[in-house]
Amino acid sequence: METRRLGRTDLEISVLSIGGLYTSSLAGGEAETRRIMQRAIELGVNAIDTAPAYADSELTVGQAISGLEAPLIITTKLGGRPQPFDPQDIDALRASVDESLRLLGRDHIDILMVHEPDRPQQYPWWTSYDPLDGPALQLMDELKTAGKIRYNGLAGTTITEMTALVRSNRFDVVLAAFNYNVLFREARQTLIPAALENDMGIVLGSTMGQGFLTKRAEDEVRAQPFWLATARQEQLLGYYKLLDEAGMTAAEMCLRFVISDPDISTVPIGCKTVEHLEASVAAVEKGALPQDLINRLDELAAMVTHRPFEEPMILPLGKQYFGPGIANMGAAVQVGKL
Repeated sequence: METRRLGRTDLEISVLSIGGLYTSSLAGGEAETRRIMQRAIELGVNAIDTAPAYADSELTVGQAISGLEAPLIITTKLGGRPQPFDPQDIDALRASVDESLRLLGRDHIDILMVHEPDRPQQYPWWTSYDPLDGPALQLMDELKTAGKIRYNGLAGTTITEMTALVRSNRFDVVLAAFNYNVLFREARQTLIPAALENDMGIVLGSTMGQGFLTKRAEDEVRAQPFWLATARQEQLLGYYKLLDEAGMTAAEMCLRFVISDPDISTVPIGCKTVEHLEASVAAVEKGALPQDLINRLDELAAMVTHRPFEEPMILPLGKQYFGPGIANMGAAVQVGKL
């Protein structure tokens, strides 16, 4: 497995890593997570990203990696714990980190990220933007000095506010989700350039769009559900056509596209089973996409340069639009972005 430098941390991280949402009771629980982590190590994957918001992922991961001797880069986050959550309560934030260490069975966390510092201002993390300050930053400085964390970071889904936070140069790593994949390129405009200017490691989440880029829905797209803009409809149909012409699965195209960008440090994959992991590794080992396919994808991405206002963050193709399904969509977005 190829490794890449994780920005100024100088950690060498595998180009694929494990996204922790489904290394939890939301999928196969501790038994399957242990199988996933053991196989990941065998395949050269050396990192996992988890969070308090990912159900019981921290506990499940901690149980699964107990006794595994291979070095692992472990990322977890601040946000959502304890409830009711108050990002201005430094003592509660400190207790959350201690709980992460306990659940993971570690004496330190490699990368501690602020979870959802944007979208916009989902939580009031900051007491000042210029200069950037707040209890989370104060705690991260304290924890670095104490050796409880090695590096810090941001994990978010928007562009404008995330770019401003990155430009503060107070963070070592940025995790960008839902804004850079085969069809979405917003992060390439300002967020990734800002991260590169500050030599930050760049982690790219949700490169398959939580499934809407890999589950083909031609009939539904042609019928144009009420939330689907005409430009997005035409773009999706063009994407399906390109998959057919390339003779490639959507998952392979999604993964090989993002690893074609040498600025991306690692791509967390939300594998539910060992088989999902092995298929992802096999796709990545084929290497970067041919330039002609990248050019075609660039043309498709240019059809919709910014997401339409009415468009859900996770396109609900194949999902119920009304009733309990839509009511739960916000919770799914909050918990399941990686």
